[in-house]
Amino acid sequence: MKFLMSTAAWSCFALALAGPACAADAATAGAAESSGRTLDEVVVTATKTETNLQKTPIAVSVLSATAMADRHAESLISLQDGAIPSLRVATFEARQSALTIGIRGIVPFDANQTARDQGVGVYLDGVYLGRQQGLNAALFDLERIEVLRGPQGTLFGRNTEGGALNIITKGPTGVFGGRITAGVGNFGSYNGELHQDFQEFSNVSVKVDALIQHQDPTVKNPLAGQAGWNQYDRKGGRVTALYKPNDQFSAQLSGDFAKDDNTPFFSQLVSFNPYGKRVRTLAELQAGPANAPAGTINPLAPLVKVSTDRQTVSDIGTIQQPSVDETGGLSAVLKYKVSPDLELRSITAARGVATNQWDNSGIESRNVFAPNVNFGRYSLSDLFQRQFSQEFQAVGSLGDSLTYVAGLYYFKEHAKESAATPFSNQWNADGTAYTIRSPLGTSAASGATSGWQPGTRFISRASAADATSYAAYGQGTYTPASMDALHLTVGGRVTEDKRNGTLYIVNGKATNFTFNYDKSRFDPLINVSYDAADGVSLYAKYSTGYRAGGANDRSATFQSFDAEEVKAYEIGAKTEFLDRRLRVNVAAYAMDRTNTQIDFDAVDTTPGSPTQGAHTEETRNAPGTSKIRGFEADVTAKVTENMTMGFSYAYTDVKIPAAPFPFTGNAAVPQGTPFPVNVVYTPPNAWSAFVDYEVPAGRMTVRAHLDANYADAQYAFQSEFADVSPTGTLVQSVAVKTDSSFIVNGSLTLADINMGGNGATASLSAWSRNLLDESHIYRISAANRGTIGDYANFNPPRTIGLELRVTY
Repeated sequence: MKFLMSTAAWSCFALALAGPACAADAATAGAAESSGRTLDEVVVTATKTETNLQKTPIAVSVLSATAMADRHAESLISLQDGAIPSLRVATFEARQSALTIGIRGIVPFDANQTARDQGVGVYLDGVYLGRQQGLNAALFDLERIEVLRGPQGTLFGRNTEGGALNIITKGPTGVFGGRITAGVGNFGSYNGELHQDFQEFSNVSVKVDALIQHQDPTVKNPLAGQAGWNQYDRKGGRVTALYKPNDQFSAQLSGDFAKDDNTPFFSQLVSFNPYGKRVRTLAELQAGPANAPAGTINPLAPLVKVSTDRQTVSDIGTIQQPSVDETGGLSAVLKYKVSPDLELRSITAARGVATNQWDNSGIESRNVFAPNVNFGRYSLSDLFQRQFSQEFQAVGSLGDSLTYVAGLYYFKEHAKESAATPFSNQWNADGTAYTIRSPLGTSAASGATSGWQPGTRFISRASAADATSYAAYGQGTYTPASMDALHLTVGGRVTEDKRNGTLYIVNGKATNFTFNYDKSRFDPLINVSYDAADGVSLYAKYSTGYRAGGANDRSATFQSFDAEEVKAYEIGAKTEFLDRRLRVNVAAYAMDRTNTQIDFDAVDTTPGSPTQGAHTEETRNAPGTSKIRGFEADVTAKVTENMTMGFSYAYTDVKIPAAPFPFTGNAAVPQGTPFPVNVVYTPPNAWSAFVDYEVPAGRMTVRAHLDANYADAQYAFQSEFADVSPTGTLVQSVAVKTDSSFIVNGSLTLADINMGGNGATASLSAWSRNLLDESHIYRISAANRGTIGDYANFNPPRTIGLELRVTY
């Protein structure tokens, strides 16, 4: 039903857009160009060269700097609302400090580790970012974000089986000028930016970018002096220098650093005792867990309540300090124009990430009540990563018939992490009060009595891993002289990935679990496109992609798993009608994924295991083929000279075969039992629509923006396995879905306000995110259904603000 409704909505919207244009006569259509009633050309670098979006025969979505500003989208987590329907952005667990990025149903469940990779490559000015941590850093002077949908195994290569997210920033102009932005909003938010270009001197142009973004918590912490939930304080700076002595050579050097102090989204209890067990009496609780009657459940503490809508304050006060993400790097981009038909490029980059995670989001939702028992799982993680990459490119053409890109790529990474989960609080005898435990604990030798300060932690796991990747690639497009409407693109990439690591602490015990991964592969691409008519381009594409193998550092043994591979078939059309007033791009695809990397969540019941009794996560390559099928449409129309409207839709269907259960020691589900697997953060139907209206008003321009974003309910976990049934048996969790979502954002701007005769202008914007204050669960877990209930995370509430921007 939802699919039919979404399809009907798309059809009605497209007809509404096309209707006025279709009614226009030829004379009116011919005058559109001269009157300015045409869509702007969109330039992308998806093929390593600047090309018109409509002449680039792959599925690409683009968010310009203006579109991001209209949405008041300050970082990648802002795209969680679904601005691009096929792109899914979510937090890992509830944490803003690490983002999960997915495209077309390729969404990694848990790449928040030392020896695992994402399924979608994230690139910053051509540099691959190796970790999920740090992806939510504030975006510097953004030019655009390109979302390349489908495998990009030829030109981007590394871990882009679902696609690539390409962030492009603005470089130095060599002309003195800049932009200053200052804004305030509810929840104590404020933001400021400085982007300063300096006059070119001795062929050197310099640009400085600096910014700050701040928001107080949207869920308050009753404990005085402690941070709340969903707060952030981002700061960053970047310096870029461009040396360009002539038109043939340029060297651009840049260095950036960003720091993000943030807290997770609040995890709240949304149900209690869904199995309807008998609730134990206080006397039964005082008798101890060994004497608990079968089929019963601990009561909720009197202070804890079930909340089925977004909470604004926690029932329990607890220790919570911000997680700290620090990201930074240096890069050098050299370009040399050997001839009009050949340019050589070098991209050298060194980057690093440091994350100190403090996550006490589940203080009241993930812990059962028992007299005088510790509770409040404070999830701590210290991760440090550094990487170096070098890429050489040759971009050129041979006559008018052949254009090509060829390159060599090298990537080296080292990452290490340690994690602990001490308890922060302790109940009194009847659950009517609690105390805060000592940050030093009473003994670091036990998880139940350890503290959270460094040196007092009970380390649940610690690992280190190294990764090295080498690649050589090439891609060429041939256009026959006798048939210039036909374009044949053929490409390939040879890659060798090496990875090794050691899991040296498991559940507080010293271990020496190692793994080694060393595999080579070839990824081809064939793309045939045909210019069927003026403004109409059709294409058919075959490509492959992969996500490299590795190991799961939450497991008991650090057992390695193989690469996940995708074969993709796609057909599409890129069209423009009515003198570029109506743009319709569609794509249909089928992807077959083998060696699907599946994460199994469980409590280790293996006698003698170093993780016996502890939560573990095992990753295995599932047999069979995962089937991903989908359809995407993007419609944009210049309805009038002043109004632009757009609509995007994505249908995604994913079927993953059942995977053999990898654990032993469970009578209900023996090892090897086929286990159902869900695809995470992938709604079957998602759409986004916008309206932009702009009209001159005296010495200024009035701009209005409104967008709406919808997504079906979706899974947040691949395969949970930690539930206790009414009889007390460990069984498979009941699969639960999030809520559907409908988010509306809007802004009203007085732009181009003349500041005097020096050319300076100003703009004043009133903006709102989640204008309707819609509330939905974006992540939910049934892992504790048998012991307490389901817990969930809600989307952020409505935020509003004012922003002043001065350009000079």
